[in-house]
Parts: sequence; C-alpha cells; structure tokens
Amino acid sequence: MAVIGAEIGLPPGAARAMLAAMTADFIVRPARPADARTLAELRWTFKQEDYAGQPPAPARHLEEAEHWIRDRLSAGHWLAWVTETEGEITGHVFLCQMERIPEPYEDNNPVGYVTNLFVLPSQRNKGAGSALLEVLKQHSRSAGLEGLIVWPSERSRPLYQRSGFQPSEELLELEAGVDVPVEGSSRGG
Repeated sequence: MAVIGAEIGLPPGAARAMLAAMTADFIVRPARPADARTLAELRWTFKQEDYAGQPPAPARHLEEAEHWIRDRLSAGHWLAWVTETEGEITGHVFLCQMERIPEPYEDNNPVGYVTNLFVLPSQRNKGAGSALLEVLKQHSRSAGLEGLIVWPSERSRPLYQRSGFQPSEELLELEAGVDVPVEGSSRGG
C-alpha cells in the first residue's frame, strides 16, 4: 500500500498512515476528482441528518456540490480522504490549507481547516472516523501545517477530542449579520 501512496503523490507519513488505517472492513485513501459525485451525494446525506428525517427541499442542486468538489480537488485547493468498504465510498473528511501572511519573527506555516467528517450510519463505530482523522493528522504533520481547526457538531465533538483536538481559548468567532455596537458609541434617538 505504501507504494500506491507514493504513486499518487502522498508524503511518506501519509502513506504509512493510510497503510495503518486499513482494516478487514475498510480502507482509507485520498479522494480523487472522479469521486466528486459520490462525495456530493454523501454531503447531502450528511446534511439531511441535521433535520431528523424531515429535511426541507434543497436550496441548490446536487450537481452544484459535485462541480464544486471536483473543481477544488482538481486544483488542490481542498484535500479529502475517503473510507471504502467493498469498493464503495462510505465516509470522508475534507481539509483546506489556509495560508498565513508572512511575518518577520515566526513561521507562517498554513493552518488546516477540517470539515465535513461523515461516515454512513451502517459503518459507524467501526473505526472509520478515527482512521480518517489519523490519516488527516499524518498529512498535516508531513505537510508542516501549524495546526488544525474544526467547528465540530455536538455529535462529532467526542470523536475529535479522542483524536487529540482540544477547545481553544485563542479563537474568536463573529457570525455574519450580527450587529455589534462599537465600544464607546451610543445608540439612541
């Protein structure tokens, strides 16, 4: 398997992690642009779970996600890994490497944004999610990323924490559309 990893451009550490992630039930491999349709379908399945069986009508077509995924994987802007069971993709995780502006006194290695970790319900609790995160962590070390960030769901938080992700006191977030008064200003009529 390490030879196959080298043939598709994986760094040595990621190839070893991919080999370690193999089990009798699934393998982990890098996603390819040709996987875009299946990845888009899984994305739709993933998001439908948020609606407990009663999802609203989609606001966009599946083909939009398919093209988006194919374009990003082809250009290398995003990376993804999948689990395969009997030749079928059964899970995935995505990574976007975010560049940092150079500075004079510290490294400016990219930061990895982790998202869209999903395993089909029939394949859960068999190690696939942990294997996806292990390959992702191996890649991030090999690629010299500064760190990884994720906005986990309540359901996925325990898996991320078992894989070594910890809450951060450094990160701040402002949701779009939130009107925050500037300190020292007054509002009124």
